[in-house]
This record gives sequence, C-alpha cells and structure tokens, in this order.
Amino acid sequence: MTARIRDAHARQRDGLTAGLRERLEQSRGRVERVAAPQSQGILSRVTGLTLEAEGLRLPLGGRALIHGEQGEAVPAEVVGFQNDRTFLMPEEAAAGLVPGARIEPVDTQRSIPVGNGLLGRVIDARGEPLDNLGPIRTHDRATLNGRPINPLSRAPVREPLDTGVRSINALLSVGRGQRLGLFAGSGVGKSVLLGMMTRHTSADVIVVGLIGERGREVNDFIHDILDEESRRRTVVVAVPADQSPLLRQHGAWVATTVAEQFRDQGLNVLLLMDSLTRFAQGAREIAMAIGEPPASKGYAASVFARLPQLVERAGNGDVGGGSITAFYTVLAEGDDPNDPIVDAARAILDGHVVLSREIAETGRYPAIDVGASVSRVMSALISPEHEKAARRFRDLAATYQRNRDLISVGAYRKGADPHLDQAVAMHDRLEQFLAQGTREAVDFDTARDQLIALTGGGA
Repeated sequence: MTARIRDAHARQRDGLTAGLRERLEQSRGRVERVAAPQSQGILSRVTGLTLEAEGLRLPLGGRALIHGEQGEAVPAEVVGFQNDRTFLMPEEAAAGLVPGARIEPVDTQRSIPVGNGLLGRVIDARGEPLDNLGPIRTHDRATLNGRPINPLSRAPVREPLDTGVRSINALLSVGRGQRLGLFAGSGVGKSVLLGMMTRHTSADVIVVGLIGERGREVNDFIHDILDEESRRRTVVVAVPADQSPLLRQHGAWVATTVAEQFRDQGLNVLLLMDSLTRFAQGAREIAMAIGEPPASKGYAASVFARLPQLVERAGNGDVGGGSITAFYTVLAEGDDPNDPIVDAARAILDGHVVLSREIAETGRYPAIDVGASVSRVMSALISPEHEKAARRFRDLAATYQRNRDLISVGAYRKGADPHLDQAVAMHDRLEQFLAQGTREAVDFDTARDQLIALTGGGA
C-alpha cells in the first residue's frame, strides 16, 4: 500500500513539473518576442547644423525623429558621439525645435525602391519621386550599404564602350566597367558633355546623380539635355544645392545603389555623377560640424576615406555579369589642378578627362585637353594600329602646343624643323577632329577610322 501511494505521489509530482516546464517555455517565448526597449533622448543643444542629444543610445548611421513643439517630426541621423552626448544632423530644416524636444529612435533601416519601375523617373535622396508622375511602381527595395565584391572576382575591363564622343572614343578609349573623372572648373561644359554621353552612349541603363547642383541646372538637364529616347532608359537622382549635406551624401549613395541593382541583373549601366566634389563638400560640412580637425584645405581625413568607398562600388561585377561604367565630374576650384579633391580623385579613378577653360574660350566644344587627359585601360581595349595613331595625334598636338608662343609672335620659320612643320600644317585638321556638335554622335569604329586616316595610320 505504501509503495502504491509513493508511486501516485511521484506521478502527480512529475505531472506538475511537466506542466510547469511547459508554461515556463511558453512564457520565455513570449518574452523573447517582445522588442527590446529603445531609449529616447532629449535635445540639449543646437550648434549650426549639429544637434546634440542626451540619453539617446544609437549607433553611427542610426536614425531618429525629433518631435517639435507644434507636433512636427524632423528626421535626423547620428553622425557622431562623445561620451554620453550623441551628435545628429537633420535631413531638413530644424525650425520649430525647442530645448528638451523628445528624440525617438527609428527602428527601420534606410532603403530605397529599385527595379525597372525607376526607369524614366526622377527621385530624391530618399528615393521619393520628384517628377509628379505618381508613386514608383516597384516592390523591390535595397539598402544603401551595397554588396562588397571580391576584387579578384571582378571581370577585367576588356570591352570598349561607345560614348558617341569622337575625341573620347578615339584618343581616350573607355572600357565597360571603367571609372573616369571629368576634371574642370565651373562653366566649361561638363554638363553639356554629360548630356552628350547620356544621349549617345551604348548602355542598357543610365543613372544620373545630380548632387549639389543648382535647381535650375537640374531642371535644364532633365528637360533640355535629355531627349525623349534616352529619358526612357535613364534614372535621375536629384539633390539640389539647397538640400542638407546629409542628403547630398545620401544622393550619391542612392545613385550608386540604383546602378548596382541594374548591374546585378546582368545589365550594362552608365553612371554619371555630377559632382564628386559636391559629395566631398557635404562630407566636409558634416565633419566640421562634429569637430573633426581639417587635414587639407578644410577637408577632414574622413572625407578622403569616403571617396574610394563610393567609387569602388562602381565597375564590373562578377565574371559574366553586368557592369557599371562611371563618370564622376570633379570641380577644380579656381581651376586649380592640385585641388585636394582633384588630386584624390586622380589617384583612385581609372583615368581622367580634363576640360580646359582656355580651349572653351576659343569656342571649341567639347573643350577636352587631350594632352592632360588619360585613360589607364586604353591599351587593353584597342588594336595596335589604333594605339599608334593615337600616339601620333598626341605627339603632333603636343609639338604645336610647345611652340605656340613662337608661332604667335612670328618667330617660327618653316623648314627649320620638319616635325614642327608637320604639326603646324595639321593643326587645323587636329582641331576639327576634336570639335563636335552637341547633337552629333560619332560611334567608336567611325572615330577610330577617322583617326587612323587623319594621322596616316600612325606613320
């Protein structure tokens, strides 16, 4: 009898233990499904573009909403911190904020719409439409972080890209997946040259990033420079100069992200970004606002770290995949060829096209200074005959330039130097070869054949 009682008690105890264990597991599951509490902060100080918060714990790049006195919510992003103070930068005007304003973390990662629904559209740095054509019709979204590509997995640059510009096709040949800079001062035709390449380049998709440009130029580029046919295969990301430096930064990342998504579909993409300098200036404003010391001409060290992070995302994808051929305009402030951004871009890009104010003032467009420009992959793209003709052209043009002062003052005597005589005799034809109308397209094969014919086959 005693044994039976003990067994009954044991079974009862085991049943209670199993039931308790099951209830504990259910409770643990409910607790794990509860989101971790997020600390809210308060606005303690506003200095220039920088907002300082107390009690806020967010990582760099984290997002938050700052609630104003009238119920408005200003979006901001964490750009730095020091001890228990968090530095944020607003995406828009911070009017209406008061001391002690509540700062609420945003738990969503920044993402933008991507896909074919973007073709023919104009969007801002948030991925929202600017063209009054209704919502973006695509269900796919992508974050701005990008996908790193093993450099050994990238396809080599071996296939020429037809830009439709005779001087570039013939003398600065560009390959699919190459990244070049357009270096120039203000007002020498960068936007016009970009427009020519947009209309005439043989690419499946064109992504144009208008970063930090005047609002009028954005409107002119879209309606005057883009024709109807090229507009259908173009995505424009427009962030005018009156936008915050944070949005100017994001605009460049957005344009690159959109280009990456089309490249991952196996398409050949032309990425035109105007300009890399405005992107760098936005990074400089952010760095100065949070107190980072300047390194060169007011640019902090972090600015020069951001440039290759942006540029390296362009280029060829995996072998057999798509490509991003990128042109970045670089503004030489005061026409200074040693401007720090010009110098940094020259080092990280695969070549550069220099536009000369002196040439532009003569009325020759595009105002490309062939002698100062270079394509670092050109020899891998063209035939030996083409390469010899290009060297011959450069030699004749450089010979004339070296002796231009003697020629202009009448000190040149025909017959004294046969090589100079030939350069002088051919100068007008060389200039005619470099000149091209903005609506005129010269394909790669035609440009090559014209160059070989002009130089006598490079002899």
